[in-house]
Amino acid sequence: MSDNEFAAQVDDDAKSAPADRETNGPLDESEANAVRPYVDLGGVKIVPRPDLQLRLEVEEGSKRVVAVGLDYAGSSLQVQPFAAPRTSGLWNEIRAQIVDQIHKQGGTTTIADGPFGPEVLAEIPVTTAGQTGTRLARFVGVDGPRWFLRGVIAGEGAVNPEAAAQIEDLFRSIVVVRGNTPMPPRDLIPLNMPAATPSGDVTSSATA
Repeated sequence: MSDNEFAAQVDDDAKSAPADRETNGPLDESEANAVRPYVDLGGVKIVPRPDLQLRLEVEEGSKRVVAVGLDYAGSSLQVQPFAAPRTSGLWNEIRAQIVDQIHKQGGTTTIADGPFGPEVLAEIPVTTAGQTGTRLARFVGVDGPRWFLRGVIAGEGAVNPEAAAQIEDLFRSIVVVRGNTPMPPRDLIPLNMPAATPSGDVTSSATA
């Protein structure tokens, strides 16, 4: 299905989430197992697992954490939690903006029906060491109660079904902590370094 055909069939304000989100995730803090060990990053909690590498992407100017990067099973998953309205969703509108941005960069996109609902399959131009190529990525999104969780999957999880299932399970396991502080829709829910990590390594990287 073309991007334009899909856009004509969806309501921008409708919520987009798996039918079993409340039980199988991504979960709201109120839905999560309170005694399960998590790596607490503020706006999200991550279930530790063997061989999971966690990176915090830090904005160079403000020094604030703007995204969480997870490297697992040959794939990378970048996640960002945003505040959202209580009764309407953000993914349908944000997805259209992602498509537009990628097209402006000279990339191509396809809308597919994935395990979390509609997702963007993108081929994005990249330049590495003077060589021009493309990078494959999957943009996924889930509208929850008063929050929206965006994920970007690259590496094996973007091309290999077995690896995709593993990284999708990781995305499902994320718990979003919206909190009670009033926030405008689309504002990034604050993220922070963990006070302690049950297992795995945590590193940080700067982003412009």
